[in-house]
Amino acid sequence: MTRHSTTSPVSSRFLLIACSAPAVAFFAAFWLLPALMLIALPAGDGWQTYFATFTDLIYLQSLLQTVGLSILVTLATLLIGGMMGISMARNRFPGRGLLLSLLTLPLSFPGVIVGFFMILMGGRQGVLADISVALGGERITFAYGFLGLFLGYLYFSLPRAIASYTAAAEAMDPHLEEASRSLGAHGWAVARDVWWPQLMPTTMACGAIVFATAIGAFGTAFTLSSKFEVLPISIYNEFTNYANFALAASLSISLGLITWFVLWLARRFAGPVAAGI
Repeated sequence: MTRHSTTSPVSSRFLLIACSAPAVAFFAAFWLLPALMLIALPAGDGWQTYFATFTDLIYLQSLLQTVGLSILVTLATLLIGGMMGISMARNRFPGRGLLLSLLTLPLSFPGVIVGFFMILMGGRQGVLADISVALGGERITFAYGFLGLFLGYLYFSLPRAIASYTAAAEAMDPHLEEASRSLGAHGWAVARDVWWPQLMPTTMACGAIVFATAIGAFGTAFTLSSKFEVLPISIYNEFTNYANFALAASLSISLGLITWFVLWLARRFAGPVAAGI
């Protein structure tokens, strides 16, 4: 006769609490407490401080520039990354693995290095400026404004989109495309009726991640935004240069709510593909 050991519900509950306690303590100390302090800070300067992002034209312009830039980067990333990812998934050729590795290499670079790359290409001492001077023209630069930020964000975001679309395209059911072509569909009709429904969750999830990354990017913006200020730089200036912590907190809350809303939409409509964002 064998004796089966049983665990009482009380001891199981105690074990669960003991295992969860370190994670709960870490969450409370390094996320919950700072978040509550961030939310409470603007109240010290009056409730109107919470709405400074939308009532002060300087910060409203910075917010609109940040959101507009992030939307354009997201759309360009999805378009280019989608075409490259699908092409990589549907074609096999020598060196494909090496090319994929090179295309995703920028993921290992921090934002400051990406900004430095833009300066090397389009800065005052960059390649484009040297060529324009050598040809007898004026020194041409693009790194320090909207175009430099757009290209820097795009350079940083494309590898993620290419990797996501390559994996999604490889997982598509080929029988659906074969059935569609057998019924007379081809070209854009196949892309619209077969590819898009299968790639839509990946598009929404990847788009949300790219948007959230672009809207909160600091390293690249800090390097390149001397002529085009974005909200992360405004936040940095307020709490570092002016010690205006209440206003910095208010701007941070506005930026965080926009990002949270976009990620929530992706989780809501993209389904399991967006479960990790």
